[in-house]
Parts: sequence; structure tokens; C-alpha cells
Amino acid sequence: MVSSMYHLISYSIILLLSLPVALSSSRTDSIDSLISRLDSKKSSPPVQESAAKGVLQRLLPSHARSFQFKIVSKDVCGGQSCFLINNSNQLTQNEPQIIIKGSTAVELASGLHWYLKYWCGAHISWDKTGGIQIASIPVPGSLPRIKDEGIMIRRPVPWNYYQNVVTSSYSYVWWNWERWEKEIDWMALQGINLPLAFTGQEAIWQKVFMNFNVSAEDLNDFFGGPAFLAWARMGNLHAWGGPLSQNWLDQQLALQKQIVSRMLEFGMTPVLPSFSGNVPAALKKIFPSANITRLGDWNTVDKNPRWCCTYLLNPSDPLFVEIGEAFIRQQVKEYGDVTDIYNCDTFNENLPPTSDPLFISSLGAAVYKAMSKGDPDAVWLMQGWLFYSDSAFWQPPQMKALLHSVPFGKMIVLDLFADVKPIWRSSSQFYGTPYVWCMLHNFGGNIEMYGILDAISTGPVEARVSKNSTMVGVGMCMEGIEHNPVVYELMSEMAFRSEKVQLLDWLKTYSRRRYGKAVHQVEAAWEILYHTIYNCSDGIANHNSDFIAKLPDWDPSIESGQDSLKQDNIYSFLHRPGTRRFLFQGPSSPLPQAHLWYSTHEVINALQLFIDGGNHLRGSLTYRYDLVDLTRQVLSKLANKVYIDAIMAFRNKDAHDLNRHSQKFIQLIKDVDVLLASDDNFLLGTWLESAKGLAVNPHETRQYEWNARTQVTMWYDTMKTNQSKLHDYANKFWSGLLEDYYLPRAATYFDHLEKSLKKNEKLNLQAWREKWITLSNEWQADKKHYPVKAKGDALAISKALYGKYFG
Repeated sequence: MVSSMYHLISYSIILLLSLPVALSSSRTDSIDSLISRLDSKKSSPPVQESAAKGVLQRLLPSHARSFQFKIVSKDVCGGQSCFLINNSNQLTQNEPQIIIKGSTAVELASGLHWYLKYWCGAHISWDKTGGIQIASIPVPGSLPRIKDEGIMIRRPVPWNYYQNVVTSSYSYVWWNWERWEKEIDWMALQGINLPLAFTGQEAIWQKVFMNFNVSAEDLNDFFGGPAFLAWARMGNLHAWGGPLSQNWLDQQLALQKQIVSRMLEFGMTPVLPSFSGNVPAALKKIFPSANITRLGDWNTVDKNPRWCCTYLLNPSDPLFVEIGEAFIRQQVKEYGDVTDIYNCDTFNENLPPTSDPLFISSLGAAVYKAMSKGDPDAVWLMQGWLFYSDSAFWQPPQMKALLHSVPFGKMIVLDLFADVKPIWRSSSQFYGTPYVWCMLHNFGGNIEMYGILDAISTGPVEARVSKNSTMVGVGMCMEGIEHNPVVYELMSEMAFRSEKVQLLDWLKTYSRRRYGKAVHQVEAAWEILYHTIYNCSDGIANHNSDFIAKLPDWDPSIESGQDSLKQDNIYSFLHRPGTRRFLFQGPSSPLPQAHLWYSTHEVINALQLFIDGGNHLRGSLTYRYDLVDLTRQVLSKLANKVYIDAIMAFRNKDAHDLNRHSQKFIQLIKDVDVLLASDDNFLLGTWLESAKGLAVNPHETRQYEWNARTQVTMWYDTMKTNQSKLHDYANKFWSGLLEDYYLPRAATYFDHLEKSLKKNEKLNLQAWREKWITLSNEWQADKKHYPVKAKGDALAISKALYGKYFG
């Protein structure tokens, strides 16, 4: 039976949500017109009701008859999107107990999720973060009843956006339809109604460019490999990891059609790509008079033209509009008239050639013209990352010029980094342009416990109720998914909350839902985690810079250490001009610094509490995931300290202590690898096997595995003695990767330090790099199989490691 706790708290946490803050009447009319037009493209009520039933059947087949779903007009909700939960007049045990009504199937699924959470104490997260906890749900016929007349919950803003343009490469690249079906179910349950739909676009581009006389061979030098498509699409690189086979192109287009079709069944509005100006080199020869320029280098080691310096067609050129129109029309031909919202990030980390506002305005107008020629009702959705990453360029005149280059209501901006650096505050609400308050949160798909729960629970509310607010949605724009489930559950709820969340109360109920019962030690641990790990207020974005996964590449000698650190490493960690995403070295520190924003002592205490509560939660997959993740977090921070101890011993010319600390660092890598191996969700093998699983011949198998191995390690090109500028950007704490990649790297590095100390010579940094790059290249090309099933008792391993290092 469900604890009565859920009935007692339900009304204290469920809020009837207010209407959005009103925009000016003309602006409101523009947004309302867009929403009405998008609503007209949605699937019929029977199709959407069937989609909601499908979610229930896949999630909770035992209760397939316990719920009834019904699509209702927005008029029932005061003109807004909403869901309503009521009791049914149940006559027999086989009839539905609960009726859920909603304006779309997304609202129906969200209402189901809300009921299961707050009346049944259930929990739903990604499979790779522990999955679902449904043991607390009563048997059919015994579901908790809703009091009085039921509840209505309305969206305070129209849209709940999802994805970053690079999530497609960091997380989705190897997915098949089975995995995508689960993700779209998750989206619907979380209330997401505006997702990116970027899969398969290379097949569309192939058809478009071949109509402009670009050959298939020319496209081999244009498209990136499967794990690097996002950056090829943005014009950052070309050909790296490629070429793409026709099998891949056809397979991904077929998959995209399944994805878009299911999104439409739920009443979602898919956001499709549009033309940003990135073109194959061959186009310059085919159209010699076209205004095509070559972009600068993007993070290659030595400006290698094989991969860098892509070609950009100027939006002011008539050919730009022709290609942009052709691309939109080809998508409509393939998918149907499914959306009016298109993503384009022409200036994302690629600056315009001049800061002249009139020129910038003309560029923006041309980009939009290409969209609108293909779809007269097109709306340009733009990531607002450029206003942060290149803030020195995008001053108010330049921002206004771009934002006002299209009619009002024809552009929506994603305030991409609002959880850390909200642009809406400093730009007068994007100078009147509608925007979506977004949480970026994750870079590179790194595995790091991190978040700013206070910003999530208050930021969207403050933005929406602020004076002259132009906020029209909330969104999640992480670079990689399947981590930190607490962050994503809270952020998803903000799509349905009009008031700030009382986090201590919310976290207590979260803990009970996630594990299926109240365990006071674990609840106490979560209170600590809220004040530490999930309270990063230093303004530095999450990016796992722990030394196990991101070993510093430098000469730590006292006489050369600081200069070497600046010359050889800073560019690797602050690799994009103006971004300042991560902290590697303090302004006056001669030593590398991994990002640390909390008291490690307090988090060690939280781990002790978590372990102490383990006997009550054996068998819980959600508990096991969190236990392994927290133990990994604690040990990786300890390893950072041990690394510095080793470096100080080297500087003090203490060979004994250098050996002692370096061996402890290596042992920590081994121990963390064993820990990670005890949970299915921290295994390198899963990533590699999913890549190989999409291949249809041996050549593709080798190529896809190389792509998968390279993305999470070196990432990009190297030279004999120079690592990729992006090495370890997508680092992962996965069993197998630690043992076979991070460990030999650390061992090789410390071996070079010990030899230089023994010979009383300066560290031969070039020799170390050459050795390591050779080993890395060999690992990237290797074919070793790694496990896809866990081994070992996670709780026993965690207890043993706690005793070993902190007991």
C-alpha cells in the first residue's frame, strides 16, 4: 500500500497555475497566432488519446485499464494548455479509476506522470540513471482517489523545449528506434512539447546538394563521421570520422520518419533544421561567382585543411535563399507539413565579418528569407549561446540588429545558459524578442554530479513575472543526457509550476519516490547534497575536469611549470574564445585546479549516510545508480588531491613520496573502475556495442567503433607530439575506459616524472606526449570487447572503498 504521506503532501505541492504574464496586445496576438497555427497541425484527438494509452501500456501494462484519457479544448483550461485529473464513476473493478484530460497527448502523459508521482509515490527517470520505481503503485482497483472535484494544472508558458544541437552526437548517435521510442515516451511524461528533430538530415542534404550538381564523392569530404555530425552541421569541421555510407544515410532518414511521426502523435511540435550557410567545398567551383568564404580554424592542432576551415555561403547571396528554400521544401516532401519552427545557428561560434549593425541586420533578414521561401509561416528558433560565448562582439547594437532583423513573432531565442548566465536580464528581455528560459547544465556528456537547484526552482518564475517579460517557454539544452536525474526531474516540473519550489520538502518527497520508501539516512544525505553538490553558485559551468579523466598535460617543474601550464593546457580547457566554461588554473595559482565548488568533507559524510541506508534499499536500481555515482564523485575528488600531492613531491625532488602518491592515484583509478563495473549504467561496453550494432558490414563496424572510441577520448585530430585541443572534452567515468585508457596514461606520465627526477633532468614533455599519443591512437583503433553487464555488489564495493580511503 502507498504511504499516507503522499495523500497528505499532495495538496501542499500541487499548485493551480496562473496564466502567463501578459505581453503587449500586438505581441500576444502574434504568439497566439503562431500557437493556433501549430495547433492546427496536430494529430486528431483519437490519435493523441491512442498515443497516451501507448505510453501507459509500455510503462505500466498492469494498469492499462485503470486510466481513461480524453483530449479536451484549451477553452476548458482558460485558453491555455493544461491537464485535469479526476476520479471516474467506476462501476466494476475492470473500469478506469482515474480520468485524465488534456489539451494534447503530451498533457495527458504529463497528467499521468503527475498522478503517479504525487498520489502513488512512483518515479520515472532514464534507464541509464536507474530507470523507474513503480513498486509503490497500488494494484489495479486500489489506486488513490482525487479529492473533491479533482485538479487542473495549466502551463504558465506555452512551450517546454528539449535538446541541444550537439545532444544528437553526444547521446543519441547510436540509438535505434527501440531507444528512441523510450525517449519520446520520457519526453511526453515530462511535458516536453517542442523537441529538436535533427536525426537523418544528412540524407536530406544529399538530395538537395546533388540537385545543385554536388556529387556523392564531394559530400564524402563534407559530412563528418556519425559521432561528429553535430559539428559538421555547424561548420566547425568537415570529413572528420567520415565518410558516411549510403546505408547510414538511408537508415537515419527512416529513423527520423519514425521519430517525427511519434512526436506528431503526441501533439508535439518538432523543430526541424534549416540552412545556416555551411556548404561543401565543391560548391565554390560549381558556382565561382557565389559569395563563399572559408572560415577559420576550429580547434585543429595545426590548422589541418583536411578537417578544418569549412566554407560558408554568405546569406546575402541569392544562392543562399535557393539552397535554404530547397532544403525546407525537401523536408516537407519527406515528412509532410509538420512544423513551422526551424533551428538555425549561423553565427554560433562563427563571427560575422563586420560588426556593422546594418550588415548584421541584412544577414539575419537573408537567413529568415531562405526559411520563409520554403515555408511562408516559418519561425526562426535560434540558440542564444553566441550572446554569451562571443559577448565582446554581440554588444547591444549588434544584438538588436540580429534580433530585429525579422518580424516580431518570427524569431524565438533560446536563453541557452539561463541557469548560470541569463541573458534576458542584461538584454532587456532580448530587446522584446520572445525567448525560452533554458538550463544548459551539461557539457560533453560528462559524468559529474552537479547542478544549481535553486536557480532551476526560481529562475523561470522570476523571468516570467518580471516586468515586460517576453518569456514563452522553459527548456533543457544539455549537451549530453542520462545523468543527474534530480536536476532533470525538477527542471521538467518547472514547465507546470508558476511558483518557486520549496526545495527541502521537494527533495524529501523526491528521495521517497526515487527509492520507493522513506529511509532517513538517505533523506539526510540528500539534504547535504542539496547544499553542496547541487548548489554550484560560482558561475563556472559544469565540465568534469577531474584529473583521472582529464590528466593535466604539462611540465610541473618549478622553474617551468607555470609557463608550461599556460602554454600547453589553458587552450585545451578554454578552447572557445570568450566562453570561460571551465576552471583549470586560478589567476595566481602555479598548479592545475579541478573545478570544486563544495566542501568535500560534507559530501563524504553524505556518502556515509547513503551507505548506512543501503540495507533498506537492496535491490533498488535507482539506489544502486546513485550510490555508485556518489562514491565515484567522492573518490574522483580525492584523486585530485592525491595528484597535487604527487606533483608537490616531484617539485620537492622527493622520489619516495612521488612514487607513493602516484601509486595511490593509479590505485584509485583501478578501484573506481571496479566500482563502476558494478552497475550496468557505467560501462564502456554499452557505448561501443550500440555503435557496432548499427553497422551492416565489417567496414562500418570498424568505422563506427573508431568514432565511438575517439569521441570520448582524443575527440579530434592530433600530431605526433601534440594532443587534440579537445582531448577529454567528452570524458566519461565508464568501467573499461578507466582501466584501459586513463590508467596507462597516468602511469606513463608518472613514469616520465620519476625518470626525470632520477636523472635530475627536466621532464621531457615532448617524449611523454609522443608516447601517450601513440598509445591513444592504438586504443582508438583497437577492437577489444568490453562487458555490457555489471559484476559485483555495488553496496559492498562502496562500503569497502569508503573504509579503505576514509575509514
